[in-house]
Amino acid sequence: MAREKVTEWDPAEYLDDKKKMALYLEAALEENDPAIISAALGDIARAKGMTQIAKETGLGRESLYKALSAEGNPNLSTILKVLEALGLQLSAVPLRKTTD
Repeated sequence: MAREKVTEWDPAEYLDDKKKMALYLEAALEENDPAIISAALGDIARAKGMTQIAKETGLGRESLYKALSAEGNPNLSTILKVLEALGLQLSAVPLRKTTD
């Protein structure tokens, strides 16, 4: 039986414009899970270039990698600095309630 070749999918390779980045982050925010949100923000930052994000935010590249991972727990000021460097912003919308 032939083995199938499996390659790891990296979302950062597909986040090549602000609209895709915004949609990806929006989907992560809808999950309401801090680990997913941090990881998605990390994917977006890697897509733009973590070195450039570090320069624009004044934060260390290594600390950004750590904070913007599924295990990371970035504070709000870090999130806002990264979003600004990415040309994105957070916005609030009413929760969509489902009816039973």
